[in-house]
Amino acid sequence: MTEQSAATRPLRIAIVGAGPAGIYAADALMKSDTPAGFDDVSIDLYERMPAPFGLIRYGVAPDHPRIKGIITALHKVLDKPQVRLLGNIDYGVDITLEDLQRFYDAIIFSTGANADRALEIPGIELDGSYGAADFVSWYDGHPDVPRTWPLDAKKVAVLGVGNVALDVARVLAKTGDELLPTEIPPNVYEGLKNNQALEVHVFGRRGPAQAKFTPLELRELDHSPTIEVIVDPEDIDYDEGSEAARRHSKQVDMICNTLEQWAIRDIGDRPHKLYLHFFESPAEVLGDADGKVVGLRTERTSLDGTGNCKGTGEFKDWDIQAVYRAVGYLSQNIPALPFDDQAGTVPNEAGRVLIDEDADGSARYLPQTYVTGWIKRGPVGLIGHTKGDANETIACLLDDVASFTAAPEPELEAVTGFLEGKGIPFTTWAGWYRLDAHERALGEPEGRERVKVVEREDMLRASEPDKVSK
Repeated sequence: MTEQSAATRPLRIAIVGAGPAGIYAADALMKSDTPAGFDDVSIDLYERMPAPFGLIRYGVAPDHPRIKGIITALHKVLDKPQVRLLGNIDYGVDITLEDLQRFYDAIIFSTGANADRALEIPGIELDGSYGAADFVSWYDGHPDVPRTWPLDAKKVAVLGVGNVALDVARVLAKTGDELLPTEIPPNVYEGLKNNQALEVHVFGRRGPAQAKFTPLELRELDHSPTIEVIVDPEDIDYDEGSEAARRHSKQVDMICNTLEQWAIRDIGDRPHKLYLHFFESPAEVLGDADGKVVGLRTERTSLDGTGNCKGTGEFKDWDIQAVYRAVGYLSQNIPALPFDDQAGTVPNEAGRVLIDEDADGSARYLPQTYVTGWIKRGPVGLIGHTKGDANETIACLLDDVASFTAAPEPELEAVTGFLEGKGIPFTTWAGWYRLDAHERALGEPEGRERVKVVEREDMLRASEPDKVSK
């Protein structure tokens, strides 16, 4: 450590993004040995929303209490005295990298991915064509999206066969009353109650063995008393590469077995039909003279022996009035950091932010700046996979501590004084407890665990920020 002695103070770390990735990084740092020259670690978690938990709160379907149970573990991390939450702070607007460098010895970015990856096919821009991430934000009560959603299409297409695609399809196929016992806010319930969808068609360009969803997520589709899941027997096909995938992955084999069972059963009389189509590659979204979606054109594909597919030149038009693309999330550019637009990640080596290479080929890093989670490796894997990212990033940070330049203003009150001086109404961990209690109280009269508050001002009011307490 240079410029000043840090022996009598904790190592000060800012983590930008208080979702699972950022909280796992905080946990990994607290579980590591305190670096020489410091008496502890002190972590401030910055969050753009007034509430923490990121993807868990705003990216997971409301009928997934199992996944939301992860919050219990994250809660324990944020309860630690070494951690502060500073919410309702927009990095790049309210505070900059240069600002953070004044108050912290190192900065970790864990901003995740909340935009939709593009799908470059004709007609994708038509009225009635949507990104799955936008729809997820709406039904999860994100404060920064519209309060209504057009749900007048009777036949809907979902493009993609990952877990997000199944979440979107399931929410579109369920009734509003089925979802009412969850935490959905009133505006979402009203929208879903009036949903006109009777058919939901999920399209994947490859076969059952290449589907990206998990077995549990798949089986959940069939749990609703109002949803009939239908699989065409002609879509059950495997080549040598597919069979190899089944042999080497119990998860792949379970998915294939479930789909095979659904393909041979009789179609029942549940009112909403959810079709899972394989070997159908989206080729064009069809529109009318007014620019509205009226159909989807797909090209039939076939396996090539390796588990990959090739087009057959056989096209089919489907009667569809709305299309949701669920082909992957995309991270957004972070001000003052390099960004790979194609990969949607910050260039890095094991979490160290990579600027470029010197003439001799050696890497040049942005000093004392790191990334973890989806902004580091892209939006792949389950939530728990970000633990490995966090451990790797924290290991690199701790290896680098000896060469750090000390923060000029590392005192705890320095940054809160800075925010107060700018008039930013930030929330705290104590504020989250108040918001949490408020949401639970809203749900209690209806026998619900909670009712999520949507409006940002209402969240701030319920949080009643206490800028003195933790």
